[in-house]
Amino acid sequence: MRIGVLTGGGDCPGLNAVIRAAVRKGTKEYGHEFVGFRYGWKGPIEGITQPLDWDTVEGILDQGGTILHSSRTNPYKIEGGVEAIKKNMAALGVDALIAIGGEDTLGVATKLTADGINCVGVPKTIDNDLSGTDYTFGFDTAVNIATEAIDRLWTTAESHDRCIVVEIMGRHAGWMTLHAGIAGGANATLIPEVEFDMQKVADFVKDRMDAGKSTIVAVSEGAVAKGGEMQLKDGEVDAFGHVKLGGVGDWVAEEIKKRTGSETRAIILGHLQRGGTPSAFDRVLATRLGLEAADAANEGDFGKMMALQGTNVVRIPIHEGTDVLKTVPVERYQDAEVFFGA
Repeated sequence: MRIGVLTGGGDCPGLNAVIRAAVRKGTKEYGHEFVGFRYGWKGPIEGITQPLDWDTVEGILDQGGTILHSSRTNPYKIEGGVEAIKKNMAALGVDALIAIGGEDTLGVATKLTADGINCVGVPKTIDNDLSGTDYTFGFDTAVNIATEAIDRLWTTAESHDRCIVVEIMGRHAGWMTLHAGIAGGANATLIPEVEFDMQKVADFVKDRMDAGKSTIVAVSEGAVAKGGEMQLKDGEVDAFGHVKLGGVGDWVAEEIKKRTGSETRAIILGHLQRGGTPSAFDRVLATRLGLEAADAANEGDFGKMMALQGTNVVRIPIHEGTDVLKTVPVERYQDAEVFFGA
């Protein structure tokens, strides 16, 4: 069997670990051949490939990003896109695809499976918002980066008796902000799952400042104030219909300053959260998922996504990971002394 591998959507620590594990097991244990498709779904559409063998994946376990590169290409938004994938796979002798990505990449894999293309999915996102799996690789690394940022900001906030607002990625799910906020000891944590009352946040900050205490506010890029609107970078949408979020950190900081008179700063972590080497947890999880993906492809168990449930790696239909956005069950965190600004 010849198996194609691609990585789609935003980059994420741990992608290379998945590629490495799938190729090593698939070649050594099953004798399969692998080919890498570059730039996400653009690769199989345009036939852009690179070799994938034991030597290619040597030494990439701890590398961030993806050696296959990525894009947000959507075959279903390109005329003849699906037919081009079928044609190029046939010409290259590729029997199946291992698609590593988030809801968009795996959503395409679900449709392609229905259209007769053999696909296996591996869930990837720093947002941890895919259903059917308890954790996605990349999440742990991103949370550690955001937590370290909050740790560092505490020293400057306390030195200047200042409020600092930290904007954290996550789109419409607050997992990253919640975990980093708890781990970093943020005083207020604003997430998309709870519309926050801006006046309550400002009053909370003012009470702390009046008591001589500095304040850290962690806010998710998709968080929305009551009666307000989601903050957008611009009006552009990508091939999957997503708008670019961003700017809520600056808005919250300005509102705090305006309502309290206290000097307030905003920090937008942005793509820092995606970069760098994966954590030990993400390396192990990504490796386990890659090994299971190689098994699934070898067994012809297509249309399945590898998932972590408890401590076990299992296979579920790909669509179960993408049909419903996995958001924070806020009620579970009330005892964690999290102030959601509501």
